[in-house]
Amino acid sequence: MTSVQPSTETDSCQVSILIPVYNEEENILPLCEEIQSVMTTLNLTFEVILIDDGSLDRSRERLREVADRHPHFKVIRFRRNFGQTAAIMAGIEYSRGDILIPMDSDRQNDPKDIPRLLAKLHEGYDVVSGWRKDRRDNPVIRTLPSRAANWLISRASGVHLHDYGCTIKAYRRDVIAGVRLYGEMHRFIPIYAQRMGATVTELEVTHHPRRSGTSKYGLNRIFKVILDLIVVQFLGKYFVKPIYLFGSFGLFFLLLALLSGIWASYLKLFAATSFISTPLPLIAVMSFMLGIIAILLGLVAEMLVRTYFESQGRSVYLVLETRNFSPQPHSAP
Repeated sequence: MTSVQPSTETDSCQVSILIPVYNEEENILPLCEEIQSVMTTLNLTFEVILIDDGSLDRSRERLREVADRHPHFKVIRFRRNFGQTAAIMAGIEYSRGDILIPMDSDRQNDPKDIPRLLAKLHEGYDVVSGWRKDRRDNPVIRTLPSRAANWLISRASGVHLHDYGCTIKAYRRDVIAGVRLYGEMHRFIPIYAQRMGATVTELEVTHHPRRSGTSKYGLNRIFKVILDLIVVQFLGKYFVKPIYLFGSFGLFFLLLALLSGIWASYLKLFAATSFISTPLPLIAVMSFMLGIIAILLGLVAEMLVRTYFESQGRSVYLVLETRNFSPQPHSAP
């Protein structure tokens, strides 16, 4: 099999549509025809990148048909199933568009919403997130857990959106340049973007019931989303200064150790209570050890962060604009 490498083409286009595909042989051809019909009405240069995420059905053959019929429909085929986030990440890396629009391949997203997303983006926003207000899914298995997850993510992140799980969105390339995605983190791109200074809004989009094929989502995804949310929060708040997180836990346990020791000593001296008759000495010792370990972990994390930034040549800040400066800042000798 020929190994595919990221595009080195220098010519860009205006819009890149990114579509992860996994076992959707019945939906690929009609979806691509719908996209072609919509995009030809717009005076825009575009490309459609379809990422075959290790499909086991005849999706491969359908994708070849589409690519042979329309040169601006491009196909990436994974060696095995890596997941939706990895597929979107590959689409971003291989794309050339100034605006990126991911969408699902199951035809539940409507290509007719693409012009509306672009119009909203041109109002001055950097990210437009789709909102399936009238969602056509199983209300118990899909809709209610999704609403609970959206409420939790909005409260935890401070980026209030009704529908983080909606795949169809529109991004300006520059606000997600350099973002690396893992796990199920594609849904958290608006959070990353806002923390990079982007303006985020949402737009009601059409949601169709699934017409063919089977859903690839289950309730187990909720637990993955919660764990990924913890990672996103840590990276957003403590990535540059992890000692603030680990140190806070360390100081808490050291304070608990001190209070437990004082209380145990008080009971020993003034209430004739033996150390072995109360758990306070054990709590003091264990809390002291946990406190020291947490602080040491924070120091190790600090060294790792500094090594990361220096080895990658990355900066701890992002500059939006400069005036009357030379192109490159002077480096310290």
